[in-house]
Amino acid sequence: MPPLVSPAWLAGHLDDPNTVILDATLPPVGVMPSVDTHGRYLAQHIPGTIFFDIEALSDPATSLPHMLPSSDFFAASMSAMGIGNTMTIVVYEQEGVFSAPRARWMLRTFGAPNVLLLDGGLNAWLEAGLSTQSGEVRRAPATFLSKFKASDVKDFADIQDLIAERAQILDARSAARFNGTAPEPRSGLSSGHMPGATSVPFTELVEDGHLKSPEALRALFASKSVALDRPLTTTCGSGVTAAVVALGLELAGARDVTLYDGSWAEYAQHPSAVIETS
Repeated sequence: MPPLVSPAWLAGHLDDPNTVILDATLPPVGVMPSVDTHGRYLAQHIPGTIFFDIEALSDPATSLPHMLPSSDFFAASMSAMGIGNTMTIVVYEQEGVFSAPRARWMLRTFGAPNVLLLDGGLNAWLEAGLSTQSGEVRRAPATFLSKFKASDVKDFADIQDLIAERAQILDARSAARFNGTAPEPRSGLSSGHMPGATSVPFTELVEDGHLKSPEALRALFASKSVALDRPLTTTCGSGVTAAVVALGLELAGARDVTLYDGSWAEYAQHPSAVIETS
């Protein structure tokens, strides 16, 4: 089925024991004081939702943000949370489109095939007049069998090869960060872009808290000379909004899409990285 589901669809599946709902809201980068997204989850969420903490579920052994953990760590974490890899998993965030696609990408990369995104997130649920609950939700342990799809993930060496091959690399950061005219939110990193990359700010894929229609997404990618029938790799600041662009490409009809997990946080500090500005 299509990757996006409506509030009405989700409301009809709340009592399905094989459906699990996740709030995967990350605090926005650079906003101080930091937004307490877990506190907001505790105050209000869709009934039965458990909190998917992207930070806590990322690799603790690296200083790079949001990196994928080991298969064993992820599988054990999902199992303890009551998430099975064969379940229907619905991910949402509290407002806008930012981090939920990253959670969906993580789950699918580790072998969960049925991961959906609630179109419009919690705001759409509330606008539909549907009920919420508060407090922590815990599920009985389940079995998550990880089947890591290494081919979906690019590293620095892969990116160097893609640059040399003049492959399609889509950068989800703002145009100003891409052009080097605005600073990076993470200190110590130069702004700019990889040679040959195309600027596709993830905000251009979003309208009124929803991803744009497939037709509008196709028109957007066409305006940037993106060939949907050729391999595509997405990147951003830390691998989060790259997943927004990856999902947009999927909705537009692309089938060969990979994601650079380290993204600019890794690339910009690598001694052999070439950084361009324009």
